Amino acid sequence: MIRITQLKLQVGHSREELLEKAARTLRVSPNDIASLDIWRQSLDARKKPELFYVYTVDIQLVSPEREKGLVRRIGKTQVALHREEPYLFVKPGNHRLFHRPVIVGTGPAGLFCGLMLARHGYCPLLLERGMEVDRRKKAVDHFWETGKLDLRSNVQFGEGGAGTFSDGKLNTLVKDPGGLNRLVLEIFREFGADEKILYQNKPHIGTDVLGRIVTSIRKEIIRLGGEVRFGCQVTGLIFDEDERESIQKKKKPSVIKGVVTEHGERIFAEAVILAVGHSARDTFSMLKDCRVSMSPKAFAVGLRIQHPQDMINLSQYGRTHFDGLGAADYKLTWKASNGRGVYSFCMCPGGYVVNASSEEGRLAVNGMSYHDRSGRNANSALIVTVTPEDFPGSHVLAGVDFQRQIEELAFQAGNGRIPVQLYGDFKKGQISSVIGEVEPQIKGLWSFGNLRAVLPTALCQALSEGMDGFGGIIKGFDREDALFAGVESRTSSPVRIWRDEGLQSSVKGLYPCGEGAGYAGGITSAAMDGIRAAEAVAKKYLPLSS
Repeated sequence: MIRITQLKLQVGHSREELLEKAARTLRVSPNDIASLDIWRQSLDARKKPELFYVYTVDIQLVSPEREKGLVRRIGKTQVALHREEPYLFVKPGNHRLFHRPVIVGTGPAGLFCGLMLARHGYCPLLLERGMEVDRRKKAVDHFWETGKLDLRSNVQFGEGGAGTFSDGKLNTLVKDPGGLNRLVLEIFREFGADEKILYQNKPHIGTDVLGRIVTSIRKEIIRLGGEVRFGCQVTGLIFDEDERESIQKKKKPSVIKGVVTEHGERIFAEAVILAVGHSARDTFSMLKDCRVSMSPKAFAVGLRIQHPQDMINLSQYGRTHFDGLGAADYKLTWKASNGRGVYSFCMCPGGYVVNASSEEGRLAVNGMSYHDRSGRNANSALIVTVTPEDFPGSHVLAGVDFQRQIEELAFQAGNGRIPVQLYGDFKKGQISSVIGEVEPQIKGLWSFGNLRAVLPTALCQALSEGMDGFGGIIKGFDREDALFAGVESRTSSPVRIWRDEGLQSSVKGLYPCGEGAGYAGGITSAAMDGIRAAEAVAKKYLPLSS
C-alpha cells in the first residue's frame, strides 16, 4: 500500500474531498483507488478561526502492481510505500502450568492481560475487590448523592479500574515500537468503541461507553475459559514453609506459590499478575510486609480547575462553537519561581469534577466526561510534581502517607464534602462565599473551603504562578471566578514495584504491571503493560489447553 502524509483539508470536508486530494497527490484518478484508510487525523488551529485537519492515509490502488512505480515517479517524501506488520502474540514457553494464572485487579492492565491470556489458552482467574460495572455504578451514584462511601466499590475500585469513571482518554506518550498501542485501540473498537479512536490524535471513549466495553471484555474472557470473581480482595501471598520463615527473619522470599483472599481461600498459582491500580494502599502494605522489593517514587498532586467550555473553545478554535468539532481541550505547562513545574493533567472537556475518594475521612477528586462531552464546563487537574524529599519520612510507603495527609486536610476543609474555592479567594487565602459566573459541574456533595490549607505552601505558590501564567496563554484562564476543587492526589502510583527484564518482581512468579506497579500513567499505557505481562507469562509457560 501507499502511505501519504500531510494531507490538509478544512474541517467539515467530505470523505469524497479527502479521496480527491489523495488522488491529486498521487496524480491518479479517484477511480484508480480501491481503498483509503485514515491512519492519523490531527487538528491544525494555527490560523483560527480557520481550522484544518491534517491526515496520514493509507491507499491501495485497484492495480497494486502500479504502486511501486508510482511512488518512485512522484518522488516526494510525503508519499511512500508502506507495509503494515500485524501484531503477533509471543510463542509459548515450555514450562508446564499446574494452575491457571491469577490476575489481581480488573483495571485496564488486568483486563487486557486477562483477555490476551484467555485468547491463547491460559484460562486466567481474575480477582477483583470491587464489583462489576453495573453494581459499581449504583454504589458510586449513591455516594455522590448521599456521601455514604462504599469502601469496596467506588471511583477507584471495581471492574474497569479508576479509568471507568474518567474521560476515557486513550492517548499516550509511551513509545510503541511493537504496535501495542494500535492493538489496544483495535481491541477497544472490537468491543464497542467508535472507529475514530484508531486515527484521532487525542482519542477518547467517555465514561458511559467505557463501562459497556469493559463488561464486554469480561464476558469474552469468561467465554474463552477464564473466570472473574468480584468482591474478592487478595490480602496475602502464599510461600512455602521455608519462605515464610525467611520473611519472619526479615529476609526476602524468592518464589510465589499463590494468593490468599479476604475470605481465607488459598489459591495456588505459578504465575500471579499484580494489576492493582495506584490506589491499592492496603495491597502495597501487604507487599511491604512480604518483603517484595519496592521504592517510593515521584508523582504529582494539585487541584481541579473549572472554566466555561465556551471560553476554552473560543481560545482554541476562535469561536465558541464549531460544527464537526467537539469541546476543545488544552495542555499547559509552567515553571514557577521556586523551581516547581505546574502542568495540566487529565483535562476533561465538557466534563465534571467527581468525588473519587476510597477511604473514610479522606477526600480525593478526579475529572470525568461522557462520550458527548456536552457539559457546560471544562475541567483539568493543575498539578505539581512532588518527590520523596517532600514526603513525611523515608520509608517505602512515605508517598502514601503524603497522599493521606493532604486528603485528610481536604476532607476537613470541606467538612466531608468536596472543598471548592474561587481562584480569586484562593490567592487571598480566604473561604469563598458565593459562586461567580462559573457554575460548578460536580458529581458529589460540595461546600466552600480554603484549599490553601490543604496543600503545602510551596505547591500553592507554584499553582498561583501557574494560573497567572496560563492566563497569558488562554485568555480568562486566571479569571477570579474560576473554580478550584481539591484535592487531586491520585495522578499516579506513589510506589514502584521493582521487576526484571522478564517483568517478574523480586519474588519469582509475581508479575507487577500497570499503574499501581508504577509502569503506566493512563488507560492505554496500563492496557499495554497488561499485554506485556501476558506475553511474559506466555514466554515461560505452555497454555493450559495444550
